[in-house]
Amino acid sequence: MAADLRTAPVPTPLTEPYWDAARRGELVLQQCADCARFTHPPAEWCRFCGSERRGFAPVSGVGVVETFSVVHRTFAPGFAGRVPYVIAWVGLDEQPGLRMFGNVLGVPADHVHIGQRVELVFEEIDGFGTVPNFQPAGKERSCGSE
Repeated sequence: MAADLRTAPVPTPLTEPYWDAARRGELVLQQCADCARFTHPPAEWCRFCGSERRGFAPVSGVGVVETFSVVHRTFAPGFAGRVPYVIAWVGLDEQPGLRMFGNVLGVPADHVHIGQRVELVFEEIDGFGTVPNFQPAGKERSCGSE
């Protein structure tokens, strides 16, 4: 098997709790201690009420594909042998307007569609650990792409 040449995330003090949880196989998102709304990606203050009191809380990782792009040609390191692949903007069930990006794994690119239910799956990046992505809801959980 060829080496995984994809660029690994570079955690910052603000994003470290997110990436630590991902490496444990958990999805946590920043949540305001005052209004209880989730914010993603993490921010220095709540986008809804302005509070600086934030923490991280687990979320299901279940949602709906709101939009997506099929990448047929990439210049991103380590992805050349993986095309085509799908990057999707997924609306999570926990809160209206809560969205995150992720690849949709485990199905051919032409099987992904807007409105499709997806669920969390973790994918391994060599030298980093697991990162959250998605697969069609109801598929047996796996690690990596098919």
